[in-house]
Amino acid sequence: NIFHKDPDVTVAPVFLLGESSVEYGKKKRRYLPYNQQHLYFFLIGPPLLTLVNFEVENLAYMLVCMQWADLLWAASFYARFFLSYLPFYGVPGVLLFFVAVRVLESHWFVWITQMNHIPKEIGHEKHRDWVSSQLAATCNVEPSLFTNWFSGHLNFQIEHQCQHTLPTPSLFPRMPRHNYSRVAPLVKSLCAKHGLSYEVKPFLTALVDIVRSLKKSGDIWLDAYLHQ
Repeated sequence: NIFHKDPDVTVAPVFLLGESSVEYGKKKRRYLPYNQQHLYFFLIGPPLLTLVNFEVENLAYMLVCMQWADLLWAASFYARFFLSYLPFYGVPGVLLFFVAVRVLESHWFVWITQMNHIPKEIGHEKHRDWVSSQLAATCNVEPSLFTNWFSGHLNFQIEHQCQHTLPTPSLFPRMPRHNYSRVAPLVKSLCAKHGLSYEVKPFLTALVDIVRSLKKSGDIWLDAYLHQ
């Protein structure tokens, strides 16, 4: 959750998260009504991230970096997709189907990936050790058969971060996500031993906290904009 290092939280000027709220407020920047960002989030966040941002960003990357092989593979995907469904739905139907799939995928992606991060600490580099940085920036969501399946076991985000951020050899080299639940007690006890926070919250609370954190950041921006 470090600006300019983690693209998931470097989303200004569309959304203000963490420390960017105060910075934009003090500098009197008002590109959007940020005190209402928890509302327009539902219009442009979950529905459009995959459909618009990812599609455009990927295309721009391939063109700017001249990744012609990747561009050909991407073009082949779109060609195969349209050729597969064109006989059944026609051109308008295929376009509508593509948009529907991307919007559905985008909803899942935004809610599942951000429930562990947006409500946590977001800001500039603090130059802390990696353990403290990871635990300050993420949390787990209570496991259940549904939550584990629906999130692809990403509800064990602390263990997931441990796997992907530790220097080689990592704590859990090449561990499949469905085994995170087995090592979670070990990670939790390790955190308790060293006095580190190991936060776990209910699934619905984690989802609601995304909206709450957006509202809180918007209110902080408005206060700084008006009074600082």
